[in-house]
Amino acid sequence: MSLITPIIHKTRTQIVVEVLREKILSGAIVAGEALRQSALAEELNVSRIPVREALLQLEAEGLVKFEAHKGATATLLSAEQATELFELRAMIETDLLAKAIPNLQQQDIVQAENILDQLESAFKHEDTVASWNELNTQFHTILYKPANRPHTLDLVHGINTNCDRYIRLQLLRTAGIPKAEQEHRQLLELCKSKNIEAATALLHQHIMDVLVAIRALVPSSTSSTPLKKPK
Repeated sequence: MSLITPIIHKTRTQIVVEVLREKILSGAIVAGEALRQSALAEELNVSRIPVREALLQLEAEGLVKFEAHKGATATLLSAEQATELFELRAMIETDLLAKAIPNLQQQDIVQAENILDQLESAFKHEDTVASWNELNTQFHTILYKPANRPHTLDLVHGINTNCDRYIRLQLLRTAGIPKAEQEHRQLLELCKSKNIEAATALLHQHIMDVLVAIRALVPSSTSSTPLKKPK
């Protein structure tokens, strides 16, 4: 019963948002691809109204773009966008972590460790790719929340939604999972020991290293790079 209840309470728009978001993030809908409301409504067996509302929400998340005389399209991946997003992450998240570490409690460390165990387990199974960003966000949120900056944390979550496609691309195309696992563990240990300087330095490097890898995969703003698993 507990597995069914959340679905019952979701609106059609919420369900459409989740389906389309996953298709865009996974690359099933290719970056730059036109999103025709009538076709999507027919495919998802809903009216055009929830599709329209879903596309507007995804536009707010940065995953969809509306253009005059063209309609909605899946947002293109670009090195310029990735640079802006990840530089913002490095700036905001390191500041949040620095403010949070003095307030971290043992229960926060235990909770973060449990989430990290789940993330590492998810990394081992190809059919759990969709859960990577959610678990990664939960891990970092636990470490940042004690900073008591809720509006800043909301901003970070919004940025991370836009970063999700880039992160999946980097992890799948560059075999970056072992490095991510190692750095997450190191970050947790530094937070546990209250080493603010080392923890923030590692977090900054962790974020910027991902950006370097992404820029090699997405060379310019005119490139369209759908997410595909390596053969």
